[in-house]
Amino acid sequence: MNHEPLLPRVKKGKELILDITTAAYEGKGLGKVGEYAVFVKNTAPGDRVRVRINRKRKKYAEGTLLEVLQPSPVRITPKCRHAGTCGGCTWQHIPYEKELEYKSSHVSDHFQRIGGFHDIATQPVIGAPEPFYYRNKMEYTFGDRRWLTEEEVQSDREIADRDFALGLHVPGRYDRILNLEECHLQHPVSFRILDAVREHALARHIPPYNTHKHEGFLRNLIIRNAEHTGDLMVNLVTNGEDDTVMSPLTGWLLETFPEITTVIHTINDTRSPSSEGRYQKVLHGPGFIREHLGSYHFRIDPNTFFQTNTRQAKALYDVVLGALDNVPVLYDLYCGVGTLSAYLSGKAERVVGIEIHAGAVEKARENAAENGVGHAVFEQGDMKDIFNDDLIRRHGRPDVIVTDPPRAGMHESVIGQILSILPEKIIYVSCNSATQARDVALLAENYRLEHIQPVDMFPRTYHIESVAVLSRKEAE
Repeated sequence: MNHEPLLPRVKKGKELILDITTAAYEGKGLGKVGEYAVFVKNTAPGDRVRVRINRKRKKYAEGTLLEVLQPSPVRITPKCRHAGTCGGCTWQHIPYEKELEYKSSHVSDHFQRIGGFHDIATQPVIGAPEPFYYRNKMEYTFGDRRWLTEEEVQSDREIADRDFALGLHVPGRYDRILNLEECHLQHPVSFRILDAVREHALARHIPPYNTHKHEGFLRNLIIRNAEHTGDLMVNLVTNGEDDTVMSPLTGWLLETFPEITTVIHTINDTRSPSSEGRYQKVLHGPGFIREHLGSYHFRIDPNTFFQTNTRQAKALYDVVLGALDNVPVLYDLYCGVGTLSAYLSGKAERVVGIEIHAGAVEKARENAAENGVGHAVFEQGDMKDIFNDDLIRRHGRPDVIVTDPPRAGMHESVIGQILSILPEKIIYVSCNSATQARDVALLAENYRLEHIQPVDMFPRTYHIESVAVLSRKEAE
């Protein structure tokens, strides 16, 4: 006789009444049918909800929220009408202090469950002083296939602008655009520019881009603002050039928003969805903005990567800086455009940055030169190939390694090289504590995990940055 427990009768398309008990990773709520887990977006611990199962797996299912039957005591009214539909935010329906609590538990859970660390010191999350209006860059998309709300679908009224949208992609739908009527992520001027550009384009019948037909003109609107200098960049990405459209549009923008310091025209006349385009034209101003982090200043070009939360970037960098002693040689792995390399440069006699993207390395060298950091050098190449014995012979053995890899974490050969070098300290910065915990566990043979400091770089989303500080174990 088979005594294995039967899986609950959870089927795709079936509706369930579910009690949400836990805030799971990726901003989903967790409820259970027996011991079988069901994950549901836009829910909060304490909610009783009606859901429809849209995905079924052996160990879990995912459901779509249909109705909140009994709201959780922690549930609040979202600030934005698009919360729950737009992909920009995840947790507007819970208080910010609860969001920080959930994020801290996710980091601790990853290090316990994936890393096997059971006596870890996870510091309280460094929260943002303002959970809204913190992003210094927003990339909006034009489209001729506007996402219709449930109310609009059920309505019999004619929708005049259903063939024009400017906003964000609906999650999982690259060809459908949520026409934003408000947004609270970037500085308020950002949404005012978006709203005005949309009205200008509609009034003048400037066609939005169609991804399927490769037709239409307007593709993206990218707005970047500098927290400390007040610089403001507007970058319009279009499918080709047309001065009869761009010249009056630029003049109107500058007249309507005199705070704009530079206007960029990016031409992407290919089928590629990239907003970087084939080439760019500066229509007004210097073509870049400037920003400060502490005493260091940085030039930000249209395609330059820069931490999207300026205030919290400084908080993150200060955590790394505070974990450093003065050392002869510091390596900054996955250094990007060298902002962290420059910020830490006062603690090292020599800084070596390594980055795969040639453009980023060029920008890192420029940033070091502009900030008078003459003792920083930058190497370009794939980390798993270039971080080798030859590079170490040329630049010296690092006393400290700072590493900030992509979400996928570090390649096993990079971890192996670190273990062969055995620097005194490793400071691991990550936007994905799951892969961070996995990598730190591999380093644990020779390193002691001193503490973990989460930093909330992305309020109202499930993303959390964390800094793990490791010190080399003494030889026994």
